Amino acid sequence: MGKIVCLMGRSSSGKDTIYKKLLAQDKVGLKTIIPYTTRPVRAGERDGVEYHFTDEAGFQELLSRGSVIEARAYHTCLGLWRYFTVADDTVNLAANSYIMIGTLEAYVHMQKFYGKDKVLPVMIELDDGVRLQRALDRERAEDNPQYEEMCRRFLADAEDFSEERLKKTGIAKTFYNGDLDMCLEEILLYLQENLD
Repeated sequence: MGKIVCLMGRSSSGKDTIYKKLLAQDKVGLKTIIPYTTRPVRAGERDGVEYHFTDEAGFQELLSRGSVIEARAYHTCLGLWRYFTVADDTVNLAANSYIMIGTLEAYVHMQKFYGKDKVLPVMIELDDGVRLQRALDRERAEDNPQYEEMCRRFLADAEDFSEERLKKTGIAKTFYNGDLDMCLEEILLYLQENLD
């Protein structure tokens, strides 16, 4: 039986890079759970790869069908953005293990939906100063940088990933991403020990 690896961490901690590197590891053999969002597409993103991009009407339609496993709403400087996970026929734990990027809240809801023993947490940590510089560098690369929104996300992470919330989830093991290769090596070892 497979499991769902829930990759979590504050913004600009390296989740996207680690996610792509883990997917490229044939020996782990992870499939993707692609989340949905109503936020605008960023430079370099493609629909159905990083996210399924939709709008508020699309979210409400999936919600009315009972297909939404978990959803988060962020009142950003650019309006309401939703991120959510949809129950569909793409997840088959009898045959595969999967990986997704989420929040602590998403992790808890995935556990409720699939079962605690089926969702494996991978929490990424990184120094706040390094994260802030990465976020700034990424935002500068955008055609239309949204520095105010970048700052809002950075500050919101302090609450979203607080020690208290982390403790409530029962996640005890974290992975420090000061050196990408070392961090990946630790995560791969952890996955080899915990995936069926």
